[in-house]
Amino acid sequence: MYLEYWGLQKYPFENVPDPEFMYYSPEHEEALFRLVYAAKRNKGAFLLTGEIGCGKTTLSRVFIQQLSDAEFDIGLITNPSLEPTDFIKEALYQVGITPQSNSKQELLNLLNNHMLENMKNNKSTLFIIDEAQLIHRETFEEIRLLLNFQLNDRYLLNLVLIGQPELRDMIRGFQPLDQRIAIRYHLNSLNMEETKKYIPFRLEKAGQTREMFTQAAMDEIYAYSEGVPRKINNICDLALLIGFSMKIEKIDADVIKKVVKDTL
Repeated sequence: MYLEYWGLQKYPFENVPDPEFMYYSPEHEEALFRLVYAAKRNKGAFLLTGEIGCGKTTLSRVFIQQLSDAEFDIGLITNPSLEPTDFIKEALYQVGITPQSNSKQELLNLLNNHMLENMKNNKSTLFIIDEAQLIHRETFEEIRLLLNFQLNDRYLLNLVLIGQPELRDMIRGFQPLDQRIAIRYHLNSLNMEETKKYIPFRLEKAGQTREMFTQAAMDEIYAYSEGVPRKINNICDLALLIGFSMKIEKIDADVIKKVVKDTL
């Protein structure tokens, strides 16, 4: 709606996990580095937590792009709120296997055979579980048991658990799995300096390099968003819409205050 007015090619503040719009704060860079290291070094289990809306899901998509299809067989589970047997079936489905059986043992045999076949082909099996704080406790136990699929010198399965801050406490309360987590990292919200870099970064990715938000406007955005990228996106998107309706040249602090007052 407002693209032509602002000289943009794409909507810059969409809340979708588009790797093209991934902003690399120092913490996001560190998290990605650790993820890639854990996968390539076959570390077994990795835990990534972060505040709601801080960019975990987008980071996971960037992480997948960093891994070669020739070296990794990747299953992405985005709705892990499943009973153990259904969870295993979903894992199989995500690596291209549609099981006909509901027997957990047969499903586990299928998964084990698939992982062994990958190993023979010099590929690692990697499962990424997003929103992992939704996992049932019984399913956590099943996940722990999946990590028992290993040879003397390597894991057959690598696992990345991604979730909100409470996931850390959930796993700490389940010692058998907690002890299997080889690497863990927590993402925080952006600070003010990072927020002021994040906004023009998104605009540039969308095709506009001129300054469209005043410094005072970005101060207000940070104050209301607390540096949470999802909140920043919501405020900035609505600010551009209101700025378009008002036919102004630049988003100032008054526009941000109006956005917050009217919609948030």
